Order: sequence, then C-alpha cells, then structure tokens
Amino acid sequence: MVKFSLRLKNRSGLHARPASVFVRKCKMFKSTIKVQKGDRVADAKNILQVLSLGADYGDEILVEIVGEDEKTAAEEIKELVEKELPEIDK
Repeated sequence: MVKFSLRLKNRSGLHARPASVFVRKCKMFKSTIKVQKGDRVADAKNILQVLSLGADYGDEILVEIVGEDEKTAAEEIKELVEKELPEIDK
C-alpha cells in the first residue's frame, strides 16, 4: 500500500475538467485507488465520487493506492496533480 497527501495547486481544484483528467489517469492502473478529503472517501476511478469530494484550490487530499502497480500509479498521480491538471475559469 502507498499513501500520500497532495495539495491542489490548480485554481479549479478537482472540479469538472480537472476531475475527469484525474479519473482517466487513475483508470490506467490495475491498483485500487482511493482519494480522501476530510471525512469523505471516493473511488478515484469514479468521476461522480471524485466530484462529490468538493476538493477546491489549496485543499489537501489523501491518496491511497493498493495493488501490483501502486508505485508507478503513485508517481504518475503525484506528477499529474503537482504539474499537469488543467486550469479552468470559474
């Protein structure tokens, strides 16, 4: 199991387009991936669950990955959140 926290640096957080990019990335891996904000936990491969977190700019999320490709998934998800999530105007 790999667990890590990330601070959302893109202005739109995990809403709409950024959430869909995040979910598409997570679906690339065989591992089970959960994302948590506060007391809410979501399946990172389910767009509706990710959107329901209401994760905004500056929020900290906790990511938990379990499975055969967990290390690769962790590296790529960290890279995505820290550098690549798209910005959209609110």
